[in-house]
Amino acid sequence: MTTQALIPVAVFIAVYAAISFEWLNKAVAAVLGVMTLFVFGVIDVNAAARYIDFETIMLLVGMMGIVAVLKKSGFFTILTVRIAKLTGGQPLRILVLFCALTAVLSAFLDNVTTVLIMVPIIIELTRGMGLDPKIYVVALVMASNLGGTATLIGDPPNIIIGSKVGLTFNQFAIYLFIPVVISTVCVIAYFWVTNRESFKSIDNDLTKLFSVQMLIEKIEFDFLTVKIDRTFLLKSIICLGIALLLFVTHTITHLSPGVVALSMAMILFIITRMEIEHVLLEVEWSTLMFFAGLFILVGAMEEKGVIEWVARNIFMKAGSDPYVMTLMVLWVSGIASGLIDNIPFTITMIPIVRMMLEANPIPHNILWWALSLGACLGGNLTLIGASANIVSAGMLKKYGYPISFREYTRKSAPGTILSLIICSIILIIYLKVFL
Repeated sequence: MTTQALIPVAVFIAVYAAISFEWLNKAVAAVLGVMTLFVFGVIDVNAAARYIDFETIMLLVGMMGIVAVLKKSGFFTILTVRIAKLTGGQPLRILVLFCALTAVLSAFLDNVTTVLIMVPIIIELTRGMGLDPKIYVVALVMASNLGGTATLIGDPPNIIIGSKVGLTFNQFAIYLFIPVVISTVCVIAYFWVTNRESFKSIDNDLTKLFSVQMLIEKIEFDFLTVKIDRTFLLKSIICLGIALLLFVTHTITHLSPGVVALSMAMILFIITRMEIEHVLLEVEWSTLMFFAGLFILVGAMEEKGVIEWVARNIFMKAGSDPYVMTLMVLWVSGIASGLIDNIPFTITMIPIVRMMLEANPIPHNILWWALSLGACLGGNLTLIGASANIVSAGMLKKYGYPISFREYTRKSAPGTILSLIICSIILIIYLKVFL
């Protein structure tokens, strides 16, 4: 690693610190880092453009557009209110049904969008019953991060890995479905076992049963007051279904996920006649700037030999044993992603994992699945591990139930460690089968 490489390293560390300690907005920090590299002549504009993974950017823009239209159609509100009615006000049923729905939605939609929809309803429902919403919200957020791990489009680390490595929607679903489902079930069971008093049945309390019924009717009235345009809703659901079908049939159509998502978003805008200005307001431009900036920062370090140095002097020291390599990637990713943002960590790890595979090939992309599981599930470890965690904590505070970093971590860390242990076992089984 040359002396010239120290500049991008210093810039990257400074950007990481600014993001981790929330000194600056994530997008501002990343773009400022890129500008610093320009000023010092480390890279030029043409090189920077080459580092950006436009496939990832296209996929993000397309899915954000589709979700924006679905929100406008009232699809999510209808779904969550119907689930609230199905619970019947039973505490355990609220936990299981809301977590299950959240996990499924997060597999296909942005995690932050999912919790923004689900958290207000679960808070209204639980606090109206005299229950502590914090337990339910933490469980729901963990289910969101778990569910997002199951597919290519469910969580940003997966989008980045899929785009950079060339993995398909089906490959993610096949290899990650089992660890995600088992981990989700076990995490829900963990919350039930450790908080049994909060999930006692109310069947024998007629007063509570009556109060809950009135509460559910109030929630239905509050959240379904807007008239639903059924034609608009149908068009939105059909377009989402076609997009998912094209993701699944990638090996036949050879259409990349980015092309599919952006194309279906454009078609949806046309057939629903939504004003594009309104849709553009829903797109998280700061997130896109953040991604682009990080791609450039990591690309600069890769060009200067920093990534190769890290891979050879840290990760490759673990030796050539596939079991050690796999568990190292999983647990380092899991712990690191709980303490720092998993997006820059994932972008940094991709070239490192690639070098590890060049030195010691492991079949069936198992190291990539280890990185995906670690980066996504590790986000559950602490309050700052994932954007969905921070957003949900903000909503709890807004409703009068502030949750501290320590309290959140105390509730979430055991479940996170449990899910990483489960994934370790499943990855070891994969290795025994395929080696």
